[in-house]
Amino acid sequence: MCGIAGIVAHDNVNQDLYEALTVLQHRGQDAGGIVTCEGGRLHLRKDNGLVRDVFHTRHMLQLKGNMGIAHVRYPTAGCSSSAEAQPFYVNSPYGITLAHNGNLTNADELRRALFEEDQRHCNTGSDSEVLLNAFAHELQQSHKLRLDVDDVFQAVAAVHERCRGAYAALVMITGLGILGFRDPNGIRPLVFGTRESPQGPEYMLASESVALDVLGFKIVRDVRPGEAVFIEHNGKLHTRQCAQNPTYSPCIFEFVYFARPDSIIDDISVYKARLRMGEKLAQKILRIRPDHDIDVVIPIPDTSRTSALQLADTLGVKYQEGFIKNRYIGRTFIMPGQQMRKKSVRRKLNAIDLEFKDKNVLLVDDSIVRGTTSMQIIQMARDAGAKKVYFASASPPVRYPNVYGIDMPAAEELIAHGRNDDEVQRELGADWLVYQDLEDLIRAVQKGNPEVTQFDTSCYDGDYITGDVTEEYLVQQSCKRSDNAKNQEGQYSSILDLSNTV
Repeated sequence: MCGIAGIVAHDNVNQDLYEALTVLQHRGQDAGGIVTCEGGRLHLRKDNGLVRDVFHTRHMLQLKGNMGIAHVRYPTAGCSSSAEAQPFYVNSPYGITLAHNGNLTNADELRRALFEEDQRHCNTGSDSEVLLNAFAHELQQSHKLRLDVDDVFQAVAAVHERCRGAYAALVMITGLGILGFRDPNGIRPLVFGTRESPQGPEYMLASESVALDVLGFKIVRDVRPGEAVFIEHNGKLHTRQCAQNPTYSPCIFEFVYFARPDSIIDDISVYKARLRMGEKLAQKILRIRPDHDIDVVIPIPDTSRTSALQLADTLGVKYQEGFIKNRYIGRTFIMPGQQMRKKSVRRKLNAIDLEFKDKNVLLVDDSIVRGTTSMQIIQMARDAGAKKVYFASASPPVRYPNVYGIDMPAAEELIAHGRNDDEVQRELGADWLVYQDLEDLIRAVQKGNPEVTQFDTSCYDGDYITGDVTEEYLVQQSCKRSDNAKNQEGQYSSILDLSNTV
């Protein structure tokens, strides 16, 4: 999962892009990058680390230009590497940079075709670089010195034909403008908006609407599945549907966990969706445990707070804050490597003993993925003096890998894979466990926009909407993206870094 932003304005956009990345930091903490265009010259800064650490005053002063794109990254494959920080750049044709959120399911096949048929070399293992080169090749087919808007949209249409999987992408063509496009299923989010300036309208595209809000842009709408939005360097806007049979199938996990609650994705309020998740989960508890003895509902901060508050209200049970979060520790779920996740949980959260002592506590979390965090938090509640510890997940059991850009790579690393609810409960050490039903989760999110008739729910039901995910592919991805693979690659990279230093 990553965050992307792009702006075409009349003055320098470097500061606005920096602010946008800080707002999107929750989508990726591994690396950050900004590229701007000043006339016919590009200025690029990217590196590993948080936004505040990647960009210093000396870097910002160099990022001149009235248009640019930006990216925050967390890796779904491999280790943390500045070589895979985005935006990526190719000089031919025209000088193109790209920032991408998602994952291509046919990246290996495309990489071979790009080399053997198009004579294009990819320098990293990133599928984003594959997407960039695929677009660059299609744009080059115009064989023009000066591009027009039709050439750009035709290249996007050709990319839709070649690329499969999930992609929300921003492309900057040097001296020409910024392009945003979304895969034909609309799996990953992308929204655009405008703001007025004395020189005329300015435009912005981003992964989440909150990035537009904080910079004073008025939301126009979401980029539709398969659609492309092109903003010329002078601020002229063009849109076109570039896919043959687009369908709305946004990733439901965006609403469960990734997106900020103050964002609106595909006309659905993330905050309202989470309220409805809490209400439906409470209704299930009342059905299956009408005589429950819950004394207090406590959320696991931060993402579950909205659902937990509505759940407590529906149950008629006291809601209390029982964990204090260290704001300077990143989101555990998107930290690369299981060992780092294990170390960070107790550093990130500390229990308030008074809220647990001699009480039957219901802990509420947005989801349970690997189970590492949940196990440790349940034990923390017991150590704080809880009589009984119950656990509720606002989403269904995560039993299948996600192949569309979320770090759920290997089925064997998912605690619910191959286990029923009772077995997961025993593994976690809870006194009882309740999951949200998938139908209730879908209804909770869909109510915000009935026009969205389906969602990508593959991590819950194993139904991959692109239709090209085979068992062989899942095995290959597990070998590439499991924690063991990341640890081995991380060790290899450390050796390379050391040898380069020496």
